[in-house]
Amino acid sequence: MFVVTSCRPCAKTNNPAEEEPLLLLDEPPLLLDEGEAQLVSEGAQMADNNRCYVCHINFSMEKFAVTHARADISCEHCHGPSDAHCSDEDNITPPDIMYPEEKINPSCLQCHLGGIKDNEKHKPVLAAVTQKNCTSCHNGHKMGHRTRIWNRQTGELVSDDKVRMLDDNMTKKK
Repeated sequence: MFVVTSCRPCAKTNNPAEEEPLLLLDEPPLLLDEGEAQLVSEGAQMADNNRCYVCHINFSMEKFAVTHARADISCEHCHGPSDAHCSDEDNITPPDIMYPEEKINPSCLQCHLGGIKDNEKHKPVLAAVTQKNCTSCHNGHKMGHRTRIWNRQTGELVSDDKVRMLDDNMTKKK
């Protein structure tokens, strides 16, 4: 699907340097809608996750992702640059960094240890005497529907349902 944002006559010149670029963007793509603008303070630095939201738009308004983006923590901060993943249109290549259950807490604690180690609610989680991890309570940050499943330790593709495009019926909970 193509979207035309502006149109101009196709006037060619003999000098390529004089030709206008085909597309000029006054603002970056995937801006927040007006109703969502309150999520960002004016003048505040916000992480640019547009590269990820091209495919993972479901995370653009997820509390976990928005909270981190507002703190200028991008998807790349936790999941690595994932260049091969981003450029793989068949989505067979995993992100650079994935988190098996046992690595979620150590990853979160790299930044969040400060105020939680003395909090009574967190002591069982930190002592690993419960099956919970940080994302059990602090927004699951998990894909609702997966078309690919990788081994989070090795990155090996475990399951591929060959679906390349999702429709509304596939994403509804059964």
